[in-house]
Amino acid sequence: MRKYLLPAVAVLFLSCKENKKHNTSETEVITKTDTLKLPAPNEKASRNKFSNVIGWPAGKAPTAPEGFTVTRFAENIKSPRNMIQAANGDVFVVLSNSERTKTEKIKNDISGKSDAEVDGKSANRIILYRDANKDGVAESSSVFLDNLNQPYGMLIIKDQFYVAHTDGLWVYPYKEGETKITKPGKKIVNLPAGGYNNHWTRNLIANKDQSKIYISVGSGSNVGENGMENEVRRANILEVNPDGSGEKIYGSGLRNPVGMSWNPVTGELWTVVNERDELGDELVPDYLTSVKKGQFYGWPYSYFGKNEDPRRKGEKPDLVAKTIVPDVPLGSHTASLGLAFYIGNQFPEKYKNGAFIGQHGSWNHSSLVGYKVAFVPFAKGKASGAYQPFLTGFIANKEKGDVYGRPVGVLQIADGSLLVADDVSGIVWRVAHNKK
Repeated sequence: MRKYLLPAVAVLFLSCKENKKHNTSETEVITKTDTLKLPAPNEKASRNKFSNVIGWPAGKAPTAPEGFTVTRFAENIKSPRNMIQAANGDVFVVLSNSERTKTEKIKNDISGKSDAEVDGKSANRIILYRDANKDGVAESSSVFLDNLNQPYGMLIIKDQFYVAHTDGLWVYPYKEGETKITKPGKKIVNLPAGGYNNHWTRNLIANKDQSKIYISVGSGSNVGENGMENEVRRANILEVNPDGSGEKIYGSGLRNPVGMSWNPVTGELWTVVNERDELGDELVPDYLTSVKKGQFYGWPYSYFGKNEDPRRKGEKPDLVAKTIVPDVPLGSHTASLGLAFYIGNQFPEKYKNGAFIGQHGSWNHSSLVGYKVAFVPFAKGKASGAYQPFLTGFIANKEKGDVYGRPVGVLQIADGSLLVADDVSGIVWRVAHNKK
């Protein structure tokens, strides 16, 4: 059970849940105050527990709340990470290789196929899926783009298809409905690559009138231990024009921002951020937050507001003093990656305008945490309660560290259902509500 100590003046939402269906017992805290009191940092208390991916058995699926059905939209894919949908209903799924420890590799793929046989024998490509009969299962697929360099973010603006490789933003000519891009692309923004613990993801989102593109770039280190001169343009969300010009830092001090989405009520840009490691099990909380233009969010000098990191203590008091407190803590080491605000009409009303978050799961924690899709309710554009489990069952045996899969990207598609990319098991799940 997570414990956060807060003064009486703190704004607090506390949710203690005993959910037999999800087999969870959780205490979650949401707070928005500079006076949040977290446990004392303790570098000696840092513990690691890596997950052991065993894959999903035939006929088994993650668990959703009562009234929902979880099915396989697509499977036998190598490392599905992120997804977008075109106006005509085409679903694009980006597949990316990254370095994994031996304990993170799948022991037995559900199909009995080896890594080399899954999804046409490679990742680092984009697959286009079509569900023409709208039964919730993609009946056709094609390799839309291939031979990419650790792609993650995708974006369609008119007749252009953007892909964020780990080292740059590329743009390709695009025509809606085509099943493969054959013409060469162009690199329009160079991005810093490499660095700490697979902070390779570069996500993309455009503003409403598509006049600006936002690129998330994670840090190249845990807490700047390799020198901040090596962190130029990193731990930021960058803003550029559609042609790649006019680059500005939109938000900074964001250690590893990955998922980005627009708040449907306020119009603000929101992101989920992976916070730093090696300060103990309960530090530092990953978070969901609005991103204020030109503002600083702490990394690496402080965390969750003005809590100074002992490894950088006293270095930048001016930056610490102006650090913005993030909106919603999501649990420490949960590896919160995917983000989608729900604006559909299929799910019950309580999900309307709330945020779904793909939590890939921990390694720098003495027990497995994360490994689920979480939900944060919103009211009038603001978080209105604690984050809560929505899609669970990814952990097969917590003591042994066995997991069936690990969720990453989340996408609400046109019919109002939710797609979830489960990278290590090679499945895209579809979560639909059973309307009466």
